[in-house]
Amino acid sequence: IASAQRLAAALPPDIGGLTVLLTGDLGAGKSTFARALIHALGHKGAVPSPTYTLVEPYTVERGDIFHIDLYRVASEDELYFLGFDELDAGLCLIEWPERAPALADRADLQLTLRYAGDGRELELASFNARADDLVAAVAANPKT
Repeated sequence: IASAQRLAAALPPDIGGLTVLLTGDLGAGKSTFARALIHALGHKGAVPSPTYTLVEPYTVERGDIFHIDLYRVASEDELYFLGFDELDAGLCLIEWPERAPALADRADLQLTLRYAGDGRELELASFNARADDLVAAVAANPKT
């Protein structure tokens, strides 16, 4: 996905401490986008869906990545039992963040994927100044 490659290129050399929320309907491409981004950041192996494991960790040259899927989480309280507060050092890619609304407080960027004919459309929202440049880099072409 070209948008994921543009985002990877725009991320700082140290990707730690960034949180990206991935939203959209079931099947809209959240996991596909996350896989493309993880590969664009240098991971060479498989990138399985974290639907059942909840968190899949990766280490790349630029730092740690945590691909998180909250689809099966029933409440925000579960996140504390899962050690979610220990993931601050890495780039967190969070699918289904609406299952834990407090995550928006720590988020830098939200990517919303929607069906658009035969493809997908990407909407971006920046939550702080450091994410503004990321939005500009990815928004160069909002079709994924």
